[in-house]
Amino acid sequence: MYIGLDLGTSGLKGLLIDDAQRVLAEASAPLSVSRPAEGWSEQSPASWIGAAESVLGALSAHGLRAVRGIGLSGQMHGATLLSASDDVLRPCILWNDTRAHAEAAELDADPRFRAITGNIVFPGFTAPKLVWVARHEPEVFARVAKVLLPKDYLRLWLTGEHVADMSDAAGTSWLDCAGRDWSDTLLAATGLNRAQMPRLVEGSAVSAALRPELAMRFGLPAGVVVAGGGGDNAASAVGVGVVRAGQAFVSLGTSGVLFAANDSYQPDPATAVHTFCHALPGKWHQMGVILAAADALNWFAAFVGSDAAQLTGALGPLRAPGKARFLPYLGGERTPLNDAAIRGAFIGLEHATNREAATRAVLEGVSFALRDCRDALAATGTRIESLLAVGGGARSDYWLAAIATALGTPVSVPVAGDFGGAFGAARLALMAATGAGAEIATCPPISHVIEPVFALAQAFDEGHARFRAAQAAIKGLT
Repeated sequence: MYIGLDLGTSGLKGLLIDDAQRVLAEASAPLSVSRPAEGWSEQSPASWIGAAESVLGALSAHGLRAVRGIGLSGQMHGATLLSASDDVLRPCILWNDTRAHAEAAELDADPRFRAITGNIVFPGFTAPKLVWVARHEPEVFARVAKVLLPKDYLRLWLTGEHVADMSDAAGTSWLDCAGRDWSDTLLAATGLNRAQMPRLVEGSAVSAALRPELAMRFGLPAGVVVAGGGGDNAASAVGVGVVRAGQAFVSLGTSGVLFAANDSYQPDPATAVHTFCHALPGKWHQMGVILAAADALNWFAAFVGSDAAQLTGALGPLRAPGKARFLPYLGGERTPLNDAAIRGAFIGLEHATNREAATRAVLEGVSFALRDCRDALAATGTRIESLLAVGGGARSDYWLAAIATALGTPVSVPVAGDFGGAFGAARLALMAATGAGAEIATCPPISHVIEPVFALAQAFDEGHARFRAAQAAIKGLT
């Protein structure tokens, strides 16, 4: 058996699979986010350990004596700062924290960062956060002995080792993504050095072994290996079998992601596309990322005193975009805007705009933002031949129809089951323990395919054009 642990923003999920990749058990534990100032987003690493203890305790009821490997998936970019004795120096600064926007702009103005990492330095990335800490909390920065990504702090608890994988490390702005190694040049540019970084392994490789006391506590055998694992989206791609060029998925979670696998390294930072190492050796991937997808729908649902399922369940068949437009920039935006200051807006509201029309506008706004991501990926030469839908928002066929029509691409919906980060992490554990490779990362069975509504294609093209015009109009106003 194999365990996958996925450390998300809102919770930690654990999945237990057998060697035929059948899900045997699952468990989850909630997490909360602290927002002590505007644009800030933090979590206590101690809460991750508590969540992991809860999840492993629940899974242990199934019996874990046959477990051979554990894989890790996690939210990317978080800055977990440790002292020489591995004490946590401050709350972790999360991926959706934008306090370091000025520092990110300064680093991005240094041409070495784009040249070496293949990416823009975004405010949510790890390196600018450390520059912010150096400036605003110098007493903390002076004590930093190790910088770990969130899932790798879990690994430290599991194994006692400081290790990161290539896909997660690619989101720090310190990794040479072509060479798959830390860049001493970029570390020095932020006042750091290689000794303060974790050791690097591929996501499907063995990173370390489970500590004997934890094995005993949760009923696992001796010698369980912990795989390198992956950043949440790379692990999710392994979970849904998006591991070869032409394969892609759209994720409608807290954030929105259009993820495409690549067999080669083809960066184009100017597009604001993320070009990262995949969680498998010799593979890369590209992502267009929007910061609010299901998060935008959940925000609107709370705003009108409803819940997301009620709002989307009442919409019926896909309709042409109306006059109301929604720009989903509730906390800034990444692809293609790279703008931490921009904020969302409803425009085109009229007397006829009711709750249903506004709900459609929210779904359309996220769909059009994902179309912007598709256009940015296409500009680098990345092609999308097949598209899977994952995440909580994928439960809405209306939303998927809007995305399929906006992108002009059919969207495949997997059968009921979890094929996300935790499942991908469990697959990486299987690879690490057995030596298997990408061939085991097969695509899941498909429940149904949402085809584009071609009769509405022109209306959605026109809607996207209005969306882009509104995007330009609100820049600097919000």
